[in-house]
Amino acid sequence: MSAYLIDWLSLCIRWLHFIVGIAWIGSSFYFIWLDNHLTPPEDPEASRKGVGGELWSVHGGGFYHAQKYRTAPEKLPKTLHWFYWEAYSTFLSGFALLTLLYFGQAEIYLIDPAVMPLSKPAAIGIGLAFLVGGWFVYDGLCRTKLAKSGVATGSVLAVLLAAAAWGLCHLFSGRGAFIMFGAVLGTIMVANVFFVIIPGQREMVRAKLENRVPDPGPGLRGKLRSTHNTYFTLPVLFTMISNHYAMTYGAHYNWLVLIALSMAGVLIRVYFVSRHKAHERGGRTNPLPMALGIMLVAGVAVALVPARGPQTAVADSPAIQFQKVQLIVAKRCAVCHMAVPTQGGFSAPPGGVRLDLPDHILMHTAKMQQQLAARTMPVGNVTGLTDDERAELLAWIARGSPH
Repeated sequence: MSAYLIDWLSLCIRWLHFIVGIAWIGSSFYFIWLDNHLTPPEDPEASRKGVGGELWSVHGGGFYHAQKYRTAPEKLPKTLHWFYWEAYSTFLSGFALLTLLYFGQAEIYLIDPAVMPLSKPAAIGIGLAFLVGGWFVYDGLCRTKLAKSGVATGSVLAVLLAAAAWGLCHLFSGRGAFIMFGAVLGTIMVANVFFVIIPGQREMVRAKLENRVPDPGPGLRGKLRSTHNTYFTLPVLFTMISNHYAMTYGAHYNWLVLIALSMAGVLIRVYFVSRHKAHERGGRTNPLPMALGIMLVAGVAVALVPARGPQTAVADSPAIQFQKVQLIVAKRCAVCHMAVPTQGGFSAPPGGVRLDLPDHILMHTAKMQQQLAARTMPVGNVTGLTDDERAELLAWIARGSPH
């Protein structure tokens, strides 16, 4: 019953995380788009009142006129809408999900003894250290003189995050490492909102209420962190879905895969942000970032093409070979992949894949080959599948699954 309850908690929290994440990313992408499409106000009176840019748009059967002030309006309106609960809710639900699955069941989802034989408390402690330490390192970088140069900041960040990806992939299971990398980026993003963006906005509002001239500094710092957040978004989204694709986190050099696909996400986002300002360049946008991003994804896909091993003849008949396979699968795989799993931590077969009957095994040989070759199944090798057993299963599949 506990595994069943965990599944329902996971479903509800994941659903909530998905909903509020859409709200946060949607508003973030919209304001980046809006900011980059602003043009100087046509009305001189608006400019005199402090309007720095404006935009006309049509949506949902109506016309909208958005204006952005250089610092603040002469008088604050009665109603001022804020955007922060979407970010906070995304972090809280994401951390709850991380705690429930990757910390609460670290022995299944986070620890891989073949990578690093960590105890559960050690794995959790290291994971939390990466979350907290990632923010302090990033925030410290943004407070140095390097922050004045976008290229310099981006270059140092790329090196630091690549090092984090390498470290995580050499400490945790591939699946756990990818999720933790995304959690580090997500923590930085929400910390930007909590510690920099919102306090800066509150200071600007406070200055107006106290009849002081607002300092543009906090707004500029918030704008910088908001820009960083938009480039982190696509890598975070990739890590959120990566657990469905064992060929990525299960690769031998999975840290390189993580770095390459994260870079691809950043480059693709760079293209779209640049495209927002195409009106400043006569409608033209340099396609190089998009092309490089697509090339990185294609390069990873080619690099991860499974190698076909030599097919060797065996003395056993097809029926005997299949019997041996069934014995291994029953002992090492079917305890999770059956109608009612007997392995602790599972209330239903992962991915809906059952391997408790001969027909089920033959139906899923392609999936078995991918997971076995990537060494991502059994999860955390909780059932103790040996290298010889893994090799025997892969060789049987390579021979065409004789039965």
